[in-house]
Amino acid sequence: MPRYPHIAPTVAAMEGAVYSSLVERAKRAGGELYPFHVGDTWMEPADGTRMENLTVAENPGMHRYAPVQGLPELIDAVVERTRERTGAPTERDEVLIAAGATGALGAAVGAIVEPGDEVLLAAPYWPLIEGIVRSFRAKPVAVPFFGEVDSPEAAVEAMAAQVTERTVAVYWNTPNNPSGRPAEASWVAALCDWAMARDLWILADEVYEETLFEGQQPYARPLAPGHTFSIHSFSKCFGMAGNRCGWTVGPGPKMEELRKVSTHTFYSTPTASQLAALRALGGPGDEWAEAARARYAEIGARTAAKLGVEAPKGSTFLFLDVADHLDEGGLPGWLERCADQGLLLAPGPSFGPYPTHVRLCFTAAPPEVTERGVDRLAALLA
Repeated sequence: MPRYPHIAPTVAAMEGAVYSSLVERAKRAGGELYPFHVGDTWMEPADGTRMENLTVAENPGMHRYAPVQGLPELIDAVVERTRERTGAPTERDEVLIAAGATGALGAAVGAIVEPGDEVLLAAPYWPLIEGIVRSFRAKPVAVPFFGEVDSPEAAVEAMAAQVTERTVAVYWNTPNNPSGRPAEASWVAALCDWAMARDLWILADEVYEETLFEGQQPYARPLAPGHTFSIHSFSKCFGMAGNRCGWTVGPGPKMEELRKVSTHTFYSTPTASQLAALRALGGPGDEWAEAARARYAEIGARTAAKLGVEAPKGSTFLFLDVADHLDEGGLPGWLERCADQGLLLAPGPSFGPYPTHVRLCFTAAPPEVTERGVDRLAALLA
């Protein structure tokens, strides 16, 4: 048990910078910076959905607290969107508006785990999920998945191989950050059946649903409504990462428990952010998302071609194995050489057991900047 001046060993063991700790080194090098390490977009949200479009005159009380569950009108819009997109029956008490998908996952994990419990993470995974699980004193268990499994049976076998008596939940995100790979609908269906049979919770991270370049998003909740917390984000759907607004949909009787966690962490989601999100759901957001998806697919394919790898099928990332370019300095040394060229990349170990990988976000900077940076990276890799 830690005593002053010590802090909790669980927190002390966590990484502080999961994407890149080399920003200052890159700045000192001078020249143009290529911020490929952070998952964001250079595009501003749709006109009419930006903070500059909100006024107190039109939105009295916009600087006050919102209800802890979320603004009633935004909840209603999310309910309608969920019914339309997934076909799953959805009611107001099954929705929580959260401080981004990060807050939504934090509320879900906090409600379902006890210290020492285990959560299976389909790897490579969005890196903050590992820290969220650890923050609630549970154990994240990486399960090599994207790029490894090739059938529903293999998907189930990969997860089943890591199950113990302490396993309480399974997490996956699709389209996948960082690999750009989507999970097949048949894999999701098989995993849902398996999780229900074992009485496991499902954390279905679907924040990149608007960036699936081909086919239909395989939603988990319609297949296992009593076991699933589906996670969504206005950050990725509508270019509002800085607003910190997302939502989760889950079993009605359990959502009150999530609201307890959210109340005692972020209390309520910023009111102005919810108003902007409501405007996005009112029409211009979907048009923006459709245009963004087409541009992202084009940029992703062009970036992949320059680097000689397979084009992503979704999300806004490439996951590159640079093992052939490492020397005695390993991945840290290679990332330092990249930073000296202005190239900031996210280290593979942030996403699971990937000591020779890096993640590149091809939408964080304007396309012309991205292209110059990718050319520089391609030369370094050559």
